[in-house]
Amino acid sequence: MNESEMGAIVALKSIAMEGVIEQRRSRRWGIFFKIVFLLWGLLLLISMFVSGNSIRSDADEFTAVVDVKGVIMDGSDAGYAAVSETLQDAFADERTQGVILRINSPGGSAVQSAMIYDEIMRLRKKYKAIPVYAVIQDVGASGGYFIAAAAQDIFSNRSSIVGSIGVRMDSYGVVEVAKKIGIESRLVTAGENKAILDPFQPVSEQDTAHLKALLESTHKEFIKSVKEGRGDRLVDNPDIFSGLFWTGTEAKQLGLVDDFMTVRQVAENMIKAEEIVNFTPQKTFLDKLAGEVQMKLSEVLMSTRYQGGMQF
Repeated sequence: MNESEMGAIVALKSIAMEGVIEQRRSRRWGIFFKIVFLLWGLLLLISMFVSGNSIRSDADEFTAVVDVKGVIMDGSDAGYAAVSETLQDAFADERTQGVILRINSPGGSAVQSAMIYDEIMRLRKKYKAIPVYAVIQDVGASGGYFIAAAAQDIFSNRSSIVGSIGVRMDSYGVVEVAKKIGIESRLVTAGENKAILDPFQPVSEQDTAHLKALLESTHKEFIKSVKEGRGDRLVDNPDIFSGLFWTGTEAKQLGLVDDFMTVRQVAENMIKAEEIVNFTPQKTFLDKLAGEVQMKLSEVLMSTRYQGGMQF
């Protein structure tokens, strides 16, 4: 056997070995993802049995608290599904003398925020004898303020961040970078505007005009809802709806908040029911861990060029 034949055999062995290694690597990744999904499922199953979310109070009457905490988005603790269910439980309890929305949110989904606002308004009409107040803690901005505007009165701290009544849509473009490193987009669409906001395509004036119109329409709905909720308490100042935000002290001067009170003070002074019951489900460690795993898996397995849609 000559040297060329020996070299060919060695090369074939090397290729075969690489194939075996690649197969083993693929199997390992397959096993890894199966284990991750199995653990996630087990955590969700266990959390169903160990979560303690029942309302426990011996008081004949109390103030119900509903938390709106964090980014407002579908599937989050501050999303419509979670908040609306908690609100319904709070209003339906015969011992509830008043409801406090404890808000600590920078905003989020325009749709989720509007849906929560509408649900509060619906419950106010259904349970006319139960007053609804909002207490803004660190921040009640954008969608967080949208929700607060559904309350009869809004309270905050003097240093709270309040306002940001505006709408945004986030995207990104990599057209020039793609050219420099030689990346070619092979997008195929049916519909001349289907590729709008594709990061590998330049944004045309027509695209910008269309998106601007969408944002303006949503902004008008935001403004309308705030005006309906606040009425003539708002001062005549166009900056209120410009997207700017203020401290609680400045927000009171603009009519965005009514006064400075804590949840305890509102319960005692406004609702006259000192006993406070938080209707927001309290998550266990396993609940939180399962939620984090779910969020991370969603980020890995899903993506969208709309970045979650229009944001408040």
